[in-house]
Amino acid sequence: MLQAIGLTSAPRRGREPAVRDLTFEALPGAVTALLGAPGSGKTTTLRLMLELEPGRGITYFRGRPLHRIAHPAREVGVLLADVPGHPARTVRGQLRMLCAAAGVPVTRADEVLDAVGLAELHDQRLGTLSTGMERRLGLAAALLGDPHALLLDRPATGLSPREAAWLYALLRAHADHGGTVLYTTDDSKEAARVADHVVAIDEGRLVADQDAAAFARTRLRPRVAVRTPHAARLAAVVSREARATRRSVEVVTENGNRLSVYGSSCAEIGETAFRHGVLLHQLADETGDSNPCPSPCPCPGPESGLDPAAEPPADADGSAAEAPAPVPPPLPPAPEPTVEEDPRRSADLPPPLRPKPVRTPLHPLRYELRRLLGVPATPLIAAAVLVASAALAVLLARTGRTPLPAVIAAWPGLLPLPPAALGAGLLGALSFGDEFRYPVLSSGRGPVPRRLGLLAAKMAVTAAGALLLALLVAVVDLEALRLVYGGHLIPVPENWPSLCASWAGLAVGCAWAGLLGAGVFRATGAGVAAVLAVPVLMVPLVRKALVGPSVRSIAGLPGRLRELSWTHWPYEADRWVMGVVHVVAQPVGAALVLSLTALICAYLLTGLRRRARW
Repeated sequence: MLQAIGLTSAPRRGREPAVRDLTFEALPGAVTALLGAPGSGKTTTLRLMLELEPGRGITYFRGRPLHRIAHPAREVGVLLADVPGHPARTVRGQLRMLCAAAGVPVTRADEVLDAVGLAELHDQRLGTLSTGMERRLGLAAALLGDPHALLLDRPATGLSPREAAWLYALLRAHADHGGTVLYTTDDSKEAARVADHVVAIDEGRLVADQDAAAFARTRLRPRVAVRTPHAARLAAVVSREARATRRSVEVVTENGNRLSVYGSSCAEIGETAFRHGVLLHQLADETGDSNPCPSPCPCPGPESGLDPAAEPPADADGSAAEAPAPVPPPLPPAPEPTVEEDPRRSADLPPPLRPKPVRTPLHPLRYELRRLLGVPATPLIAAAVLVASAALAVLLARTGRTPLPAVIAAWPGLLPLPPAALGAGLLGALSFGDEFRYPVLSSGRGPVPRRLGLLAAKMAVTAAGALLLALLVAVVDLEALRLVYGGHLIPVPENWPSLCASWAGLAVGCAWAGLLGAGVFRATGAGVAAVLAVPVLMVPLVRKALVGPSVRSIAGLPGRLRELSWTHWPYEADRWVMGVVHVVAQPVGAALVLSLTALICAYLLTGLRRRARW
């Protein structure tokens, strides 16, 4: 069971709250429609239920609020807006990535694809999907965790009648298996036809809370739809017989040959047409006005200001005049809270509702691997880096004046960084930049999570990718040099371990700088700028600080560290410790360390600030 109690949105400055003290239930085994005109607060209601909007109230999903559920994806499936995701990612890749985020087996992706009819389109790119296919993919993502409840915001918008019928059949099947379905709509006829229960709201207030049959009987106008080439003649005959028998019958002429008859039945209209020899093309019972009513429409009665016993006015030829559809009575204005009713002082008000942060993926490392490898940008960047590095290495070795380490790294003096470091920084920037540009973890549920688990997974994956890219560049450059100039011209330097460490540190440092820069400033371009800022801004400053006579030396540092440590490492490790120290002491290494330290502090501070705001 889904219970929403006292949902009240926080009003914006100078505006009334979009939702006011809304309480309703959605029962298991039933489809519940949240009905209201555009701007009536339907989407805000769903966001309050999912703890994405500030306000008051609480929503129980089978007796527990959402923030107390260990695995939310297994309790509630959500479709609030268009399906997010990188347009170059495949349908199956998108769902497999979401499987890692939801903590469900990867085989679940193929199961839901088959359930929504997308099994044959598993290799289709997201950017090429139609509206109907996107909505099917959104339902598949909502069903990944096999949730008990489904919350959908206008799921049939933009769909054809056939696709909408399929969607409602899927929702009905979920409810028949004991699940709870709550969806929003602004079509009263659709709600009466599809849902088992209708919750109607207007300006954020509850208007109706009843089963679909009672809603159709009390809130909609049943009528007889007639199509005939003699519409004016039939309208006059029906009105004349209704006045003769003193019955309240209203005839509305629509679009020339179509009539809508209120207060009668198909049998009565058919008999009247037969007696007067009127040809009929259509005769059917319908519920609701001829045009979709955006808000609940009351039936004629004292509360609507219409007298059911009154006869419709007639024209000069005796035909019934067109009667306007009844308008719902205006709601009384909300009473201003007095001192005793002040929401801040009343003890009966629901608890305050604050937006909760989006949880980190349950399998962050698996999620990040699938995110990185699921788009063609990753292999394209790697291929471009390898080609550029090989070409630069061959050109640099041609003159013989460039040092061998710079030739193998393909790092000419004109470039601030070698292609491998730039490629690693770009991959790191895309790691967080794509999360903000094509949000998948948030999907309408707030900002991208700033949890340490997700950050650690991204740093581990980007570091591994940077090391692999640096290794491939070195191997490809050496092979290109051997192919062009021969192997006898490439001697192995004696300090190759420290050179390898410096090369790996440069690649990983640039990858992390791009990752953290994009995470702090929420843009891929900011991550790339953070990478370029290291050689352009930080290295000259560090070089100025390090240039000059030094009266002290760090010789003997490994021995002093051994004295301070609890364990004793072997003496062979002293050489590696000094190698790391020398790498960090270089201007580029020191600049990277300072930049990464500042970016990590900025990332943590922005995360703490966001939590304090929540």
